Amino acid sequence: MTPEDRALVDRFLDMMAAEAGASRNTLLAYRSDLAAAAEVGELGTATADGLGELGRAWAGLSPATVARRAAALRRFYGFLHDEGLRADDPSAALPRPATERPLPRILEPDEVEAMFREAEGRAASGQPAALRNLALLELLYGSGLRATELVSLPRGALRRSEPFLILRGKGAKERLVPISERAHAAVAGWLPHVPAKSGWLFPGGKAHLSRVRLFQLVREMAGVAGIAPDRVSPHVLRHAFATHLLAGGADLRVLQALLGHADIATTQIYTHVDSARLVELVNQRHPLATAGRSA
Repeated sequence: MTPEDRALVDRFLDMMAAEAGASRNTLLAYRSDLAAAAEVGELGTATADGLGELGRAWAGLSPATVARRAAALRRFYGFLHDEGLRADDPSAALPRPATERPLPRILEPDEVEAMFREAEGRAASGQPAALRNLALLELLYGSGLRATELVSLPRGALRRSEPFLILRGKGAKERLVPISERAHAAVAGWLPHVPAKSGWLFPGGKAHLSRVRLFQLVREMAGVAGIAPDRVSPHVLRHAFATHLLAGGADLRVLQALLGHADIATTQIYTHVDSARLVELVNQRHPLATAGRSA
């Protein structure tokens, strides 16, 4: 990336942080995608014809990756145009690959129950690690927290007198997150083992527990419960929270608020999951699915 392009990207990311409230991870993703585009040619002086060539340069990438990079460039050139740093916006020439959003992986309710049985059984020993794991599991599945939101909870985030917490999530947006009595009890069991000087509810190393370590712990809990570890992750438990609520009759708008989705279209993916499960249920359990038919 040329020094001129780097300066433009820095200005763009400053705007994204200050005006759009983009998180650190979002800013890093934008920088990475813009840097990848700069490998093909200069960004600041790119023409529509030059951007049109990116489709061929990215031919070996997945449609989702191409769509993400193109979206980053569209926002970048929109910023340059709005700020008067370019007289035109050439982003209309960027590729627009057709992408299908995959259905999220989910767990069945009995599988989640198996994870809780094992976690509760181990927590009964009073071992700090087991108490921590139960608290993590309760907050992941019981409240639908994102991994980053969970590991970065302050030490005093949960108050026994309040059935919810105010969470600053993705895009620095605040939302109310319900906290069940079970989760309060699990956190209360874990809290005495958190060092008094720790600023985090789940400390790890010099800061809070890392997302990578959370991922490892969740997979370990799944394995102990007899579930293939590669089927489970913190995000899969968040998906289970959403899918099981919807199956229980939750309103889609309520689910959107609980998950912290800016666009309800993101939440609607769970209606497709529920429909897919209904079709699978009919195919597996309906009497005509297995009964032979005579001519």
